[in-house]
Amino acid sequence: MKLVILDRDGVINEDSDEHIRSVSEWKPIAGSLEAIAQLCQAGYQVYIASNQSGIGRGYFDFDALFAIHDRMQRAVAELGGRIAGIEFAPDHPDEPSEMRKPGPGMLKDLARRLGVGLEGVPFVGDSEGDILAARAAGARPVLVLTGKGERTKSAQNLEDVLICKDLAEFVRTTLGHGQRPQTA
Repeated sequence: MKLVILDRDGVINEDSDEHIRSVSEWKPIAGSLEAIAQLCQAGYQVYIASNQSGIGRGYFDFDALFAIHDRMQRAVAELGGRIAGIEFAPDHPDEPSEMRKPGPGMLKDLARRLGVGLEGVPFVGDSEGDILAARAAGARPVLVLTGKGERTKSAQNLEDVLICKDLAEFVRTTLGHGQRPQTA
């Protein structure tokens, strides 16, 4: 099975320090939805693993989150792609479970449900928590410079991390349609 796991905010859609609270606030990053469709058309299954602490903080509820995910899934489907599944951790950062990144719980749960190992499976994120979760789950960490990615790039210990300008560049590289991005 060809598998790619993506963070949501800052990778697929614009991020906000105020949280993405509604469908009207959800804005895809240029080229990200097309990139997901290209992965699907190349035979990849695409999953999402995303912290959604806005629920735990009381900023929005599950209905709002599911409406955002429905909009995202429909937008990807319109381009010929499919998001195979979405894992999310609604935990408040002050009371995290193993599921909340940087914990590997979402990734390990996904691997268990799919019956696969994550060795070599890219987990594309924009934060240090994404990188740490990928490492802890045995996945291959990929950093995009959208969202919090530029800030994260200055973090220590990125030698094993593939760094791409955005999700579209990661997909071009993965599918062999572009130059090899940098590693730290």
